[in-house]
Amino acid sequence: MLLNSKALEFIGIDAEYAKKYGYEQMHVDENGEPDGYICETPLLDVIAKLPKNLEDGKKYLLEWQNIAFKNGYTAVADAGTELFYSECAEAYRELEEEGKLKLRTYAYMLAPDNVEDPKAEVARVAADRVKYSNEYFNIVGIKTFLDGVTEAHTGWQNQDYLDQPGYHGVERFNDHDKMVEMIAEANKEGLSVHVHSEGGGATHFMLNCIEDAEKITGNLDQRNVLAHLHFVTDEDIRRMAATGSVPAVAPLWCGKEPATYTQDVAYVGKELADKSYPIRSFFDAGANVVFHSDFPVSPLMDIKVSIFMAETRAFPKYMYDGDTERGPEEAITREQSLRALTVNVARAWHQEHRMGSVEFGKLANMTVSDCDFLHDDIEKVAQANIVATIVDGEEVYKA
Repeated sequence: MLLNSKALEFIGIDAEYAKKYGYEQMHVDENGEPDGYICETPLLDVIAKLPKNLEDGKKYLLEWQNIAFKNGYTAVADAGTELFYSECAEAYRELEEEGKLKLRTYAYMLAPDNVEDPKAEVARVAADRVKYSNEYFNIVGIKTFLDGVTEAHTGWQNQDYLDQPGYHGVERFNDHDKMVEMIAEANKEGLSVHVHSEGGGATHFMLNCIEDAEKITGNLDQRNVLAHLHFVTDEDIRRMAATGSVPAVAPLWCGKEPATYTQDVAYVGKELADKSYPIRSFFDAGANVVFHSDFPVSPLMDIKVSIFMAETRAFPKYMYDGDTERGPEEAITREQSLRALTVNVARAWHQEHRMGSVEFGKLANMTVSDCDFLHDDIEKVAQANIVATIVDGEEVYKA
């Protein structure tokens, strides 16, 4: 976020505040005063103080539902339900009671960084599941942030940033014992843990925690989710599959977008930059790969572009007309993409028995497009349009 002086005053951000969070997340001028550039955890303080009410929340969720249906989605994951709005679960519940919620939403409730009492936090989420979950809003896990993003120097890397020797990023949740306890307690409640894990260091930390938690629980099928996965070692790709963890990858980010690619090269070097955002390697290792968009943090949420970029590892020409291919060895097949958008997603939510494929006895949820995603030329796929979205056998969107 960029804040002007009035916003800094409104939130109460001063030199002491900046010192509390650290200068990686709260940038300051030569006098130690906040300069208005903030990232990661302090954003939550800003969002919490923005004026809002329950009716606003319901209105926004209905607008979001329309966007999702128009783009062909029949069910989604809300990873960090309270992130932008603390009463979001109540808004979901009221909309469902009013018969207005039709987009099935599988929610991961937000947990603080290095949460003080993991057992109590899991108990809170389990209680919320009883209170709020129903057919169209269903709490399935806990969300927490391990790190930030490489572009902001806050992604937790396996190595130092090239332009900042001695610094490898922000470790937002880095207490191994607390994470192991949270995973194990969540397992008792039938919940999974969904983490923001952008840098390779964050992913390595989380897989260490999952392995130790599995020694306690004996459950290799908890389906904990690691999202973003900008940089991942070959060893950790194998461990992702071995632990039954779910890699949530974003083909929409894998192309060589000029600005962010230049940053990647400057911060971690060309070799790592060219190997970023692996997808095929997860499939080859046997992991349950799912696609994500990170909407609305990332504004693009698009089925056809996801399929195109997963196969070409480049942006469609109408988005970037130039050489944007990155890591062609990580390209996947059309069928793998469709699985990552359907059956694999259902499995991540423990819902494979009722959604994710067109079969007798499953929900009549499907998307109709004006092209064949599996067989048409990939350039045609990039131009596809959603004709209709069907939920429970009813048309909820028609072009």
